[in-house]
Amino acid sequence: MSSVLNTKNLSPRLLSSITALIIATANALLSLLVRAEWYMPLIVFVVTFIIVYWLYYYTLQRFIYRKIKLIYKFIYQIKASKKEEFFYNNILPQKSIEEVSEDVQRWATQKKDEIEMLRANEQFRKEFLMNLAHELRTPVFTVQGYVDTLLNGALDDPNVNRKFLQNATKGIDRLVRLLDDLDEISKLESGRIPIIQESFSIQDLVKDVYEELSLKAKDKNIQLLLKKGTERTLEVYADKPKIKQVLVNLVENSIKYGNEGGTITAGFYEVDENHVYVEISDDGPGIAEEHLPRIFERFYRADRSRSREIGGTGLGLAIVKHIIEAHGQTVTVRSALGVGSSFGFMLEKGRE
Repeated sequence: MSSVLNTKNLSPRLLSSITALIIATANALLSLLVRAEWYMPLIVFVVTFIIVYWLYYYTLQRFIYRKIKLIYKFIYQIKASKKEEFFYNNILPQKSIEEVSEDVQRWATQKKDEIEMLRANEQFRKEFLMNLAHELRTPVFTVQGYVDTLLNGALDDPNVNRKFLQNATKGIDRLVRLLDDLDEISKLESGRIPIIQESFSIQDLVKDVYEELSLKAKDKNIQLLLKKGTERTLEVYADKPKIKQVLVNLVENSIKYGNEGGTITAGFYEVDENHVYVEISDDGPGIAEEHLPRIFERFYRADRSRSREIGGTGLGLAIVKHIIEAHGQTVTVRSALGVGSSFGFMLEKGRE
């Protein structure tokens, strides 16, 4: 009996039965002291068991489910109308204690996950604001320095005034690019930039990008190649200007961070009947493994000191990520120090 009472899965019905059985048995034994007829203890046992069982079960149920109702109000923060109350109380089957326990556990797990997500978002927000302030500070201070110098007399010096104005203009251009990139990311996140899909040759688009960036690549003696065996024209169904922006960002990054005399190779692969995989690879310095999960975050830089020297807004890969996700796909990265990096993404196959 003690093992039964100590179990964690004791239901109100079982508890009422055990209680009624104990009291009915005690009353039946006591009835023998009053009247010795054989049927008397049986009558007392049956009557007592029925009365105690239903009285105890009703009281227990009322007490427990009043508490359960409060728990559910707290968990789900809901207020039911009179009709809903009647429906829940009289038509829907009442939940068992075990079901309530499972609901509470699910709620606790959900709240724990929400708290962890809020903490991660708060940390991300702090880092984002800190990085944004740093990115804004550099061009602002640069422009401020040149303007102050000009106002303090350099404006009348023909040897430096034009040079200082040109340098101030570069700082302003960087600010404009930063604000434009931030605006584009916010629009992509909110879905305000529509994805207008069409069929086009992905190889031809890469060749256009290579042509645009050929001078930058030439400055570092970097070759822009198509992977052998993947030159056959493949049609994809996507937003052509946005995919071009993705390719420009990826190729430009590879040029910026690539080694002198290196190579950048674009590969194209039919994954199945409906998808084409596009990959941009380089043989540059590579990215350390600990940085890979975060490189698509806004302003995240694997090598901060070198990134500042090279320039850029720090938003290129974040824009790539959002554009590919807007197409319902995911951008991936493979990299190793001293070997190079490969960025890839899937696109829908072209439609006739």
